[in-house]
Amino acid sequence: MINAQYTSLEEYIRQGEPDKKTKASIWRTAIGLQQVDGLKTSDYLKETAIKHIEGEINIDEVRDLIKSYYQSKTNREPNDEETQEADKVSANITKILSSETLDFSTKGYIALHRRIFDGVFKHAGRVRDYDITKKEWVLDNDTVHYLNWEDLRSALDFDIGQERQFSYQNIDTDQLIAHITKFVSGIWQIHAFGEGNTRTTAVFTILYLRDLGFNVENDMFAEHSWYFRNALVRANYRNAVKNIDYNSVYLERFFRNLLLGEGWDLRNRYLHIHTTEEWKTQPNLATRTSTPQAPHKYPTSTPQVNNKLHTDNHNIILLIQVIGNEEKNVKEMMMAIGLKDRKSFIYTYLEPAINNGYVRMLYPNSPRHPRQKYLLTAKGQAFFKDLNVH
Repeated sequence: MINAQYTSLEEYIRQGEPDKKTKASIWRTAIGLQQVDGLKTSDYLKETAIKHIEGEINIDEVRDLIKSYYQSKTNREPNDEETQEADKVSANITKILSSETLDFSTKGYIALHRRIFDGVFKHAGRVRDYDITKKEWVLDNDTVHYLNWEDLRSALDFDIGQERQFSYQNIDTDQLIAHITKFVSGIWQIHAFGEGNTRTTAVFTILYLRDLGFNVENDMFAEHSWYFRNALVRANYRNAVKNIDYNSVYLERFFRNLLLGEGWDLRNRYLHIHTTEEWKTQPNLATRTSTPQAPHKYPTSTPQVNNKLHTDNHNIILLIQVIGNEEKNVKEMMMAIGLKDRKSFIYTYLEPAINNGYVRMLYPNSPRHPRQKYLLTAKGQAFFKDLNVH
């Protein structure tokens, strides 16, 4: 039975139990992403989502209920088609984001579009076979020049292949943000699909950032998905006649808020190519809590800044320093720290570092692999670099 204490997703996120908070956060992100195409979900979806959060029904039952709701609906309303799309896609995205799996390949990216728009578009999972233009408010009704349709698959192969080979070792936070921005911007500009391209790119980005060690189930995509899309537009638009060049700074600021906890004011008016004087300077509303302190070799504290890469857990920091840019097994890590109790090491050092996205297994699909070793995630590598810079 639905808990009367909670009447909105926000209340579950603020007050709910951990499992319910996670579900509510995913739902909020999935619903928020519909804004990139100006879509709004129904009250029925909200009611059904709350039943899922409460554990009364599973996500497949949610999808079946939504399908039945629209099939049996007798009173048609003007926006029913758009609302139905928003409801079904939100449920599909919730199912995808509730999973930890990612197929980081061209095939996986295309399959993701099929999964997101299953039951919505007849062309779900099909790469476009025509060229497109789109008038953008942020560009004064001009369009980004998207890739021609003949080269879509080869472009996806190239970008994803290059990213797969990229090493996040010895990379600081600014370089990490710039690199992620460039990769996501490039994937989006290819515009592999006629419809649903931004939502597919957003979900792919969330899954990939998770794979890199980041926790991105927060309010950013829920509240600022339209900014995210316009920032992608600005990053891929130039017009020599109008003296406008590609500008990725707005997208970088989205990712700085998302991954580092910074406070850039993410309002769309800052992105317009002919914005007024009032909106020319985009402010960062975040304040640092203190000056970063230089760490010891194995520090007892971490730089105290408003930065999601950082942690004040001494055991995690120590393990990050021990692993560094190498791959180490449990015995090697325990010897470096000076511990003999394997169970205690795993419970107090290794598991917290893995759960917080700083360390990963070399063989994640085989936890008991005889040659299992551990290395830093991209998030862990960036933090390691910061520890040795400050």
